[in-house]
Amino acid sequence: MSEDQKLLMIVEDDEAFARTLKRSFERRGYAVLHAASHDEVEALLKTHRPGYAVVDLKLGGASGLACVKTLHAHDGDMRIVVLTGFASIATAVEAIKLGASHYLAKPSNTDDIELAFARTQGDDETPVETRQTSIKTLEWEHIHQVLVDADFNISEAARRLGMHRRTLARKLEKRQIR
Repeated sequence: MSEDQKLLMIVEDDEAFARTLKRSFERRGYAVLHAASHDEVEALLKTHRPGYAVVDLKLGGASGLACVKTLHAHDGDMRIVVLTGFASIATAVEAIKLGASHYLAKPSNTDDIELAFARTQGDDETPVETRQTSIKTLEWEHIHQVLVDADFNISEAARRLGMHRRTLARKLEKRQIR
């Protein structure tokens, strides 16, 4: 690794998404490590000292918050961004308390993550607004959460949602899962 190259660790269990992020950051001059679990994070930290990390909040059945805590304990100056499709105030607060620099809801891209790495101060000019959410968005978020809880088993998710399996399958065809 050259002196001007920045070392980044991506903690993501979705291999395709991790590969896309890795390529995007490498094009921007980062050297990238990938870990899919807390154990892999600990193993990589034995031989590497990343200055940046992108951590998915949900790693299979585990929480990415444990990874945030481990990364921050390894290097208190590391810029850690938590990236999640399941944003909530509670997890955002805990992520920041455990050492994350920022917390971004998906969909976020490499530009958003780099901007989060660069921001070291809060913005007191941020507008305080209520989030406008449509019924369709709420329905989709609920369906997606039930799918995750059912390990993406369509039949089990349909049962938990109280709908026919084919109805759920049609809804899923209209809006792809990431």
